Amino acid sequence: MIKIPKKIDGNWFFLIVIILFYLILLSVDFNVAKTAFLRFLSLLGEVIPIFLLVFILMFLMNLFLDEKKMARVLGKSSGVKGWVISVVGGVLSMGPVYMWYPLLSDLREKGMENSFVATFLYNRAIKLPLLPMMVFYFGTPFTVIVTVYMIIFSIINGVLINKFIK
Repeated sequence: MIKIPKKIDGNWFFLIVIILFYLILLSVDFNVAKTAFLRFLSLLGEVIPIFLLVFILMFLMNLFLDEKKMARVLGKSSGVKGWVISVVGGVLSMGPVYMWYPLLSDLREKGMENSFVATFLYNRAIKLPLLPMMVFYFGTPFTVIVTVYMIIFSIINGVLINKFIK
């Protein structure tokens, strides 16, 4: 006998609504439904490699980093090394930001400071592949100054986040 839950979780509710939407769209206009579904599959194909990368990183961190090491590297007592790691990690990270949320959440559970999470997320705005284009359009001095300011303000942002969250 199938057990029907009394309350549907929000995630399942969202999935059911989307499926119903696609079924209604399918009955109204098959070509639009087909195009939307193919676009969904294309987007899924773009996102899955990033998901895999993040989950592999999470697996490796769980394998090699325990709470003590994490607290030493990205905890309260990490000092300048923690700031450098969060700035460089944010600059080097690629892909959609929401793909990094599970990894950052896992790192926070292991002892990563909120300030380093905020700094990492702030520095994602610096895109290394786009810096040459920025130099071309705005010049080297502007690009260097904006990039340095972004790094400085990311650290200020991290400090403020830590103060407000406590």
